Amino acid sequence: MFSLRNSLKQVPWSWSRLVHSTAAAPRPIPEPRGKIATPQDFLKAIGRNSEKQVSIDSWEAFWQLTGWDLKSASVPVRDRRYILWCMEKFRQDIPIEQFVHEPKPKKKIRGWGPAVQHGKRIR
Repeated sequence: MFSLRNSLKQVPWSWSRLVHSTAAAPRPIPEPRGKIATPQDFLKAIGRNSEKQVSIDSWEAFWQLTGWDLKSASVPVRDRRYILWCMEKFRQDIPIEQFVHEPKPKKKIRGWGPAVQHGKRIR
């Protein structure tokens, strides 16, 4: 009699990862809603100059983008993660106004914490 548990015990651990990672379900493609009808409208709505970094005309092709596709289009890591995060929020039917935000401002004071406060060295 065939038992999956017994057969997996005989498979090396390096191969067992293949069982889990190969059967990924395709992500749903959301319908355009509100003012967002094209990928460029979506990228303008999320801000951060995303519309200049990614240029795709097809709605279906845009929603099938992966991190590797954005990397090959030379999108920086932070922007790539932000775009993919916003795409997932849009798939979950969350209004864009609720999840769009500006990037963190650059630090003005450099240091490791209490040793430097307000630009002055503290002993």
